Amino acid sequence: MTDPIQELFAHNRAWSAQMERDRPGFFTSLVKQQTPKFMWIGCSDSRVPANQITGLEPGEVFVHRNVANVVVHSDLNALSTIQFAVDLLKVEHIMVVGHYGCAGVKAAMKGTRVGLADNWIRHIQDVRDRHHVMLESLPEAVRDDALCELNVAEQVVNVAVSTVMVDAWSRGQKVTIHGWAFGVHDGLLQDLGISVDGAKPLDGIYKAAVQRIRAKWSAPAAATPQPRAQAVLQDK
Repeated sequence: MTDPIQELFAHNRAWSAQMERDRPGFFTSLVKQQTPKFMWIGCSDSRVPANQITGLEPGEVFVHRNVANVVVHSDLNALSTIQFAVDLLKVEHIMVVGHYGCAGVKAAMKGTRVGLADNWIRHIQDVRDRHHVMLESLPEAVRDDALCELNVAEQVVNVAVSTVMVDAWSRGQKVTIHGWAFGVHDGLLQDLGISVDGAKPLDGIYKAAVQRIRAKWSAPAAATPQPRAQAVLQDK
């Protein structure tokens, strides 16, 4: 029986050799610098790889991932990664990216207990509770998708009010935070229309995004969403 770990090493060697054949000197140049313009804050789900989705090469996107793409002010891991990206790498765009069919969002919506992760998912339940009137007014079939988008909007705000971003904008650094959602069912990114660059009041941007989400999922067509693969928490 083939050892799956050894298969990974074999794939790695094959990939390295292929890259060197196709682009001689690729790894030599990669060692010399890391100058990404983009930072991706996404879900740890194995079906949502930042580089492949965006078509970016190694070295072109700085990535932070966790269950359900949550940014919490007490999470020094996330904040340190954002600070490194903004202050040292000078990224110009931060994308907060949720995905439809997210197991963390589903668990938050239904109040499902999964273990230690319940404490993390509680942050998404806070978003659910904040918008419970809207969510309960929507067809049940689309509530998970609506909460996915609301969670993205919430996390964009959390990034925007962090000390890292407040300090960056106060010194005139140009960095824009974007809220996106990814469709596992079709491979496409959706711009949720919430972008923050420090120039406009955050409250108005957030409220407008919430209204767009409400209107989108209240539409009759939203009641019959595209089929999506089942999300499993093990993929997180």
